[in-house]
Amino acid sequence: MPVTIKSEREIELMRKAGEILARTHEELAAAIRPGMTTMDIDRLGEKIIRGFGCIPSFKNYNGYPASICVSVNDEVVHGIPSKHRYLEEGDIVSLDAGVIYKGYHSDAARTVAVGKISPEAEKLIEVTRQCFFEGMKFAKAGNHLNDISTAIQAYAEKFGYGVVRDLVGHGIGTHLHEDPEVPNFAQKKKGIRLEPGMTLAVEPMINMGRPDVIWMDDDWTVKTEDGSLSAHYENTILITDGEPELLSLMH
Repeated sequence: MPVTIKSEREIELMRKAGEILARTHEELAAAIRPGMTTMDIDRLGEKIIRGFGCIPSFKNYNGYPASICVSVNDEVVHGIPSKHRYLEEGDIVSLDAGVIYKGYHSDAARTVAVGKISPEAEKLIEVTRQCFFEGMKFAKAGNHLNDISTAIQAYAEKFGYGVVRDLVGHGIGTHLHEDPEVPNFAQKKKGIRLEPGMTLAVEPMINMGRPDVIWMDDDWTVKTEDGSLSAHYENTILITDGEPELLSLMH
């Protein structure tokens, strides 16, 4: 599938989708507290998304059973919400969510603290977030995709963290996952040249320990192999003639 260049009308719809997703994340982050179940988060997230007249991108996507991916501590991504999984003080929880607004997707992830967390966990969350912004410095027309990937990896590894190799970001638009793949680590090839109108979901997944991950028996939940904490930060971005526009961030 060729990498799509979005029209002004399409960009406007993706802006709206991103704005709704950003608000969803703000509301979820504000609601999270010890004693909640991961299912409580999913139900609240779906209610917020549908309240804006949107459809949750993830619900039934390739058989995924929920609207919000809720991944706790050593879970990297795609954690399935459960009414039996309670959040505890000191946990960190990665929330990955997507919305469809008038046929257009937005995709974003945040890792949030449950109550008071350790300084080490706080640092991991902050560095993972900053990895995204280090990548954004290169998300400009004329640069290559690999410039973003290389910057993300270089920043994470300065702190001795592991950059997950088995999962990558992606193009986005009328489909949740479009070409190109957007790795968070340097490639041998430069990758595509970035052009105005391209929309990408850039999503560093960073482990406190080694980069290796394992899939659980549910075929969805991905965990760190060494049991170390993992954080995730993602936004849907638009390549422009100048600085990238972050479509899924509150302005």
